[in-house]
Amino acid sequence: MLEQSYNWLLDSGIQEANGGVARYYRSDVGKNARVSTEITGYAVSALIYLHQRTGQAEYLEAALRAARFLTRAAWDARLGTFPFEHSVNGNRTPARAYFFDCGIIVRGLLAAWRASKDTQFRDTAIAAGRAMLADFRGRDAIHPILSLPEKCPLAYEPRWSASPGCYQLKSALAWYELFEATGEMDFLRAYDSAVEAALASEHDFLPGETNREKVMDRLHAYSYFLEGLLPVLDRPDCAHAFAAGVDRAAAYLRAIAPEFVRSDVYAQVLRARLYGENMRVLPLDRAAAAHEAEQAAGFHLESEDVRIGGGFGFGRKGDELLPFVNPVSTAFCVQALTLWDDRKNNAFEARWQALI
Repeated sequence: MLEQSYNWLLDSGIQEANGGVARYYRSDVGKNARVSTEITGYAVSALIYLHQRTGQAEYLEAALRAARFLTRAAWDARLGTFPFEHSVNGNRTPARAYFFDCGIIVRGLLAAWRASKDTQFRDTAIAAGRAMLADFRGRDAIHPILSLPEKCPLAYEPRWSASPGCYQLKSALAWYELFEATGEMDFLRAYDSAVEAALASEHDFLPGETNREKVMDRLHAYSYFLEGLLPVLDRPDCAHAFAAGVDRAAAYLRAIAPEFVRSDVYAQVLRARLYGENMRVLPLDRAAAAHEAEQAAGFHLESEDVRIGGGFGFGRKGDELLPFVNPVSTAFCVQALTLWDDRKNNAFEARWQALI
């Protein structure tokens, strides 16, 4: 099953000729959504991960095509940022930049640099990381969205993705990785500041909504907070927040799943469990992990259509599978299931930097 999913990322057409990766494939209308710079950043990380696991050159080649798209087409050197899907899809009004997207792209570029030693990836990642420091940090919060070209923060909105929140810590991992790559203390201080802000706000993030479907979406975002804590799980306060957070997320997931569930949330909770045990902050609940693995695997799609077969579906409402074959869902589920196989074979060795 997993080898078929590896190949879906290569052969389905979700990665287009220019190297960019579409946000999803709509199985009901037979069409890709637009190319997304954020999703392309995730795809770089996923393809590098698959190359490291398999040694097969085609995964590295696809990853570097995607990374070159990000540095040569998506990066706006004049503005010093990655506009939201702007360079791919034509001039959009209003143009915007997202903190979260920029961090995911930076992490992908750093993964490409570590694998290839091509300095264009590192240099663009550093420039983007410095711009994130300069542009998105406010006095009291990290602004989620900026208008372009003036780089003014947009007014916050009730939706989690348009407000500051603990989920931003996943994107702030880019600053930590840039510190590792450059030794620049500004990057480390910015990540540390993001950790403190996330710890102060995370408990209010869930449920955050009365609509249970929106709570499921927040579970996806809350899992980003847990992932963002991985470098600092040696701190007792972070280890406690992580362990308690996994339990909270899993409880909400079990409660809401019969109505609406996202495959990526199963994968994210499972990955958090496995990393938490590996880093000795969370005893592994084997029954819960096995359930999450089984449920994530249930979103694997079988089809003779190469655009579908091997991919993972985004989610399900009741008994109805939603018609989105999603590259990030596929990447998260593939990684979670391969890590679960590793754990069952007593071979779990993944460093947190490999987390997609």
